[in-house]
Amino acid sequence: MSKPTRILVIDDDPIVADSLAEFFNSEGCIAVAVYSPSEALGELQRAESNAKPYQVAMCDINLPEMGGLELLRSIVRSHAQVSVIMLTGYGTVESAVQALRSGAVDFLTKPIVDEELRISLERALRQHELKRENTTMKSRLEHSFGLGNMVGSDHRMQKIYETVHAVAPSRTTVLMTGESGVGKSMIARAIHQESNRSTEPYVELACGSIPETLLESELFGHVKGAFTGAHADKAGKFLAADGGTLFLDEINSASPAMQLKLLRVLQERKFEPVGSNETIEVDVRVILASNQDLETLVANGEFRQDLYYRINVVKIEMPPLRDRVGDIAMLAQHFLDLQANELGRQFSGFTSDALDALRRYGYPGNVRELSNIIERAAVLSRNPTIGVDDLPPHVLDSEFSSGPLPMSSDPSEDWVPMTLSDAMMLPERAIILRALEANEWNRQQTADVLGINRTTLYKKMKQLGIDPDDHAQAG
Repeated sequence: MSKPTRILVIDDDPIVADSLAEFFNSEGCIAVAVYSPSEALGELQRAESNAKPYQVAMCDINLPEMGGLELLRSIVRSHAQVSVIMLTGYGTVESAVQALRSGAVDFLTKPIVDEELRISLERALRQHELKRENTTMKSRLEHSFGLGNMVGSDHRMQKIYETVHAVAPSRTTVLMTGESGVGKSMIARAIHQESNRSTEPYVELACGSIPETLLESELFGHVKGAFTGAHADKAGKFLAADGGTLFLDEINSASPAMQLKLLRVLQERKFEPVGSNETIEVDVRVILASNQDLETLVANGEFRQDLYYRINVVKIEMPPLRDRVGDIAMLAQHFLDLQANELGRQFSGFTSDALDALRRYGYPGNVRELSNIIERAAVLSRNPTIGVDDLPPHVLDSEFSSGPLPMSSDPSEDWVPMTLSDAMMLPERAIILRALEANEWNRQQTADVLGINRTTLYKKMKQLGIDPDDHAQAG
């Protein structure tokens, strides 16, 4: 049996406060009335100390001491899971917008009819539940699924975390592969932070962004007069990273001549700046990344085989985001939390429709694109909860046609007339099958990755005709 909703009513007019509390008590809630901000904050603290926290606070905008809006901000800061409904006797659009931007879930103008109170309470309780789920998700991120700023519960990501822990203490060269935007830079930084070099420099260079004529100077530095425009000595990235870590991204774009020079410095830890005969020795841990398959480039004669063998000591393959559907909700929440700190705002999370849309999108730009989508939504949204309307049109337009899960394995196959409900079952079945196979048909682990409970997974498997016995026979 669920516990009754606990509501704190705050109004400096005792008649109004007591009548609202009486109404909520008659609705089966536990409501307490207080008449000042100091009483309200004390009551909220006392209730939390006694493990009987309030889910909702109803607060008048005109209060003594600090005022309703200041009290609202204090509640949002110190009692984040309490959903706040603001009341006023003379509402204006400006005050309503200010209240909602400060974290209120609703804004009501007196006199209030009973049905308005019920609807507002339902809205507040939905937001409270989202906040509670958000807190649970954050706890999972902190204790189970993250390494620094890396987020993901996918089994492949878990193996990557284990590799990072294992390889970080050594000076072993690490090679990462994967599409652009999958988070290779984040992994490189995590390796550095987990190592005994964490207090030393961490230096990044995207080789593909530097013209070939300047790449050697960027890596090894140059002396004054070495070439036109070299007006002073310059230290390169290898020297800048001495004692620490150097991350070279897009190493596949390096020319054959540059590959040969990299091979030497990786083997001997020595190099000469451009235009100098002085040999410099450095102690640098090198991490490299490629967004193309180096084995294919080696076979085509576009990448030196000896350099490939030299850098392919420990290899980390980063999966694209479209293959990590179960991680999208956690990543989205992670990026939303970052935006909340950046913007100085409070967000309660995402609506279920918004999360469904994010899960269905194909992410050609991978994790970097998801980060940009959430940043845009946070900046433009006027509500504490990110909804479908806050997402870019291309995410919604591509929901089925360009997402990662085609409805048919044969694109030339004629469309078979069916209801929308039946059509939507096809991508859902594909998602669940993919998740089951990725987790070796461990249903508890699959349910966790998909963000549903095991009972729901069983029901969906039965509904969609997914039989584990057929899988066992096929195996």
